[in-house]
Amino acid sequence: MKTIKKILKILLGIIIILVLGFTGLILYAIVSDYKPDETELLSRPDSPSVLKDSSVYSLLTWNIGYAGLDKGMDFFKDGGTKVITPEDNFRENNSAIADFLMDNNTVDFILIQEIDRKSKRSYHTDQYQELSEKLTGHVPFFAKNYDVFFVPVPPSDPMGKVESGIATYSKHTPVSSTRYSLPGDFGFPTQLFYLDRCFMVSRYRIENGKELVLINTHNEAFDEGGNIRKAQMESLREFVLNEYNSGNYVVVGGDWNQYPPDFKPDFSANKVFTGKFGNFNLTGIESDYMPGAWLWIYDPTTPTVRTLTAAYDPASTPTSVCDIFLISPNLESVSVKCHHLGFTNSDHNPVIIQVMLE
Repeated sequence: MKTIKKILKILLGIIIILVLGFTGLILYAIVSDYKPDETELLSRPDSPSVLKDSSVYSLLTWNIGYAGLDKGMDFFKDGGTKVITPEDNFRENNSAIADFLMDNNTVDFILIQEIDRKSKRSYHTDQYQELSEKLTGHVPFFAKNYDVFFVPVPPSDPMGKVESGIATYSKHTPVSSTRYSLPGDFGFPTQLFYLDRCFMVSRYRIENGKELVLINTHNEAFDEGGNIRKAQMESLREFVLNEYNSGNYVVVGGDWNQYPPDFKPDFSANKVFTGKFGNFNLTGIESDYMPGAWLWIYDPTTPTVRTLTAAYDPASTPTSVCDIFLISPNLESVSVKCHHLGFTNSDHNPVIIQVMLE
């Protein structure tokens, strides 16, 4: 009888410790919760550049997956089992990503998503600062969209601390760079440990008196009901239409986590996925989302994203397109190319386009 009572006391003690620990975690998460303003001015440089009109400019977008989602990785949130790639793999991925960007440092505007600053998953490497030091010909800007002191999932191997965001590296100095919050709340307590999505706007002065409004975005990926996705898209559409109606040139690039309207891929080797795969629900952008002559730019011959339910297999892994550009009717598309890097160092491929200001 005494033995049973002792066991029960031990079990009760363990339960109390677990409850207190969980309560403490939630309380600290509430106190330290990152709550960005709707609009945050990131920078207003003293001597902005003046861009020429009737000129061609190049842009690159790439979700680098914090150099942690290489070809050998699956990912627990997408239906896989792994959490963090080994450090040697991370270092190799991080170096290869930087090498590709430096090889393409003639690009005028480089838009990066999922770039870490102080995260367990990227071994506390400040990727933004490292790239800023390597891309010496570009002016860097960073907008935070993920700042959690401790992500407690999965319980067996928690992701831990995450500080991450989106970055724009520009050969031209903007008038300003501003962070705009996107709608999205997954409720209590999930939102305490989740991203605060945003888009970053860089404004460039044009010699004809107008502005080039460059938007770097990373939209929601795990919205089951679609309400958050819809709210984010409405917010973005309202913003870009206001800018275009004011006479400006508008370019939106990034990881939309949606495939483009009227998507007709022509991939040669892989199964194309749309809809739900694992936990990732890749929906399509409606064909009437933008009015008139707004143009979606993507490379229909090459996938930009792969599924993460298993390691990458060129013969069987489903792939799709969600890294795309949207340009206003006063811009002309000159070229587009998705660089298929075999998903070796990231679960996304980089896309480079050229546009001309009419």
